[in-house]
Amino acid sequence: MAHHKSALKRIRQNKKRRLHNRFYHKMTRTYIKKLRATTDAALAEKHLPRVISMIDKLAKRNIIHKNKAANLKSKLMKHVHSLKAS
Repeated sequence: MAHHKSALKRIRQNKKRRLHNRFYHKMTRTYIKKLRATTDAALAEKHLPRVISMIDKLAKRNIIHKNKAANLKSKLMKHVHSLKAS
């Protein structure tokens, strides 16, 4: 166990941040699944910017890698555009 005051504070901060990051990561994954399950083109078009924004925020905060974010956004846009075409 840590003995320094600063080390104890760091442990508390890390725990708090970990829970915060887990919440936002899980929430984003849920929105991605909902968008992928959508078959309505208009609804998908409406939700795409919000999901992309969420993914960008995760990448900016280093919760996910920037390349993973780019791949997710690419696949989601491809999905939404395929709905518009059909």
